[in-house]
Amino acid sequence: MNYRFGPGLLAVLLLLMGGALQVDAQQPAKPNIVFILADDLGYGSIGAFGQQLIQTPNLDKLARNGMMLTDFYANSVCAPTRGSLMTGMHTGDGLIRGNLELGSFENWEEFGQLPLQANTLTMGTALQAVGYTTALIGKWGLGGPGSTGEPHNQGVDFFYGYLDQKQAHNYYPEHLWRNGVREALPGAVPSAHQRLPEGADPNDPASYADYRGTVYACDTMTAEALRFIRNHRDRPFFLEMAYTLPHMALQVPERALVPYRGKFDDKPYTGPGYLPNATPRETYAAMITLLDTYVGQLVQALEENGLLDKTLIVFTSDNGAATGGGADPDFFDASGGLRGRKGSLHEGGIRVPFIAAWPGKIPAGSRSDHPLAVWDLLPTFLEAGGASTPAGINGISFWPVLRGDYTKQQGRTFLYWEFMERRGEQAVRFGRWKAIRKDTRAHKGQSLIELYDLYADRSEQHNLAMQHPELVSRAEQYFATRKRAAWPAWNPDTPQSNPNP
Repeated sequence: MNYRFGPGLLAVLLLLMGGALQVDAQQPAKPNIVFILADDLGYGSIGAFGQQLIQTPNLDKLARNGMMLTDFYANSVCAPTRGSLMTGMHTGDGLIRGNLELGSFENWEEFGQLPLQANTLTMGTALQAVGYTTALIGKWGLGGPGSTGEPHNQGVDFFYGYLDQKQAHNYYPEHLWRNGVREALPGAVPSAHQRLPEGADPNDPASYADYRGTVYACDTMTAEALRFIRNHRDRPFFLEMAYTLPHMALQVPERALVPYRGKFDDKPYTGPGYLPNATPRETYAAMITLLDTYVGQLVQALEENGLLDKTLIVFTSDNGAATGGGADPDFFDASGGLRGRKGSLHEGGIRVPFIAAWPGKIPAGSRSDHPLAVWDLLPTFLEAGGASTPAGINGISFWPVLRGDYTKQQGRTFLYWEFMERRGEQAVRFGRWKAIRKDTRAHKGQSLIELYDLYADRSEQHNLAMQHPELVSRAEQYFATRKRAAWPAWNPDTPQSNPNP
């Protein structure tokens, strides 16, 4: 199997995983779908989910006008969430189970991550098959330049952004990609991984001048999105805005810092790791508020083009809050009291904020604690557009939940996660129970299982495995349903995992 290069055919438009896609002839006109994906945004990072220090008025308004899902899950790091989103597969069955680098991380080679393979059922091909024009703007991470995974090989009609995830660490990049063509940008910051030079004064603003560029990538990507909305207002479209905010490095335009100047007890971050920053707490807060500003601009564009009542808007994050690079999510309670961070299968690593709005279709001011996950979005978007769920995927449509019609919601036995990079973890949620198995690599998948009651202990502080051996046994059975990964490093009996997760 070729993991890096290939022709990239789109032969699955009408034949998906062995079953033809069925379209409901009685369904009203297809809605536009605008899906907004934040990067490393923790569960408690926006006002609607309890944030007290960071301003997010547009997202809070979106929540008031729509539905909040309080028990919605991503995967623990970037690429697996994007893979699950695009394919409807969880990390126990899907191809993309980690942030595998195909080139050298240190030398900044742009080979990207493990690519989706040719003829894969994806969100793009499925929505194209039922009449949607598809666009993805922002961070891709499912195949680098020249690979089978490039967006145009996976059902994306228009792409603009970062192909390689590590390139997306820099908000002032040397280039972005437009439909397979590399476009240079002026005034770039040469690297997002620097430290303050020896002898530089960390308290002098001039010491940080070299870390501010000319073209802020999220500005130009938002401009492309607004143009796409205007140009496609007469036919149904799917637009994914895969923002990199608030992933490190800590970088924002000066205008974004104004609301937070002097608000926090800030100390300079000088490295190593990501870029030095004179006011890391201010910058982190400003990045989230800037994300909120972009959301407001997208909603305004839909309204100005007469599309707001015809559009399903969904907002969520790709994993929990991250530490490092000067970011201090604990100061902001960015995980909302949940245990764990990005890279962990505890709730703080995988439970993320979720908002959905569509005037007249989704009840305003509603919320649901139905446990759902990012791999459920593909069938949900298809059902909203009048099509059935393709065969052979893990995801189930939760369109009935969004409409408030719980009697029609399909049930499921459990939700499953694994992250075999680093030390290796598995997790499963079934009803109120959450089981997690850590250090799977050291124990070849046979380490002890911890058990938590999420209804009584959402912060996972009390391991109840000894009190409920029958539930531990059930979790063991669920863990055993995983399929062996095509990439050897993502199996617990492989001696060494990917060194660049």
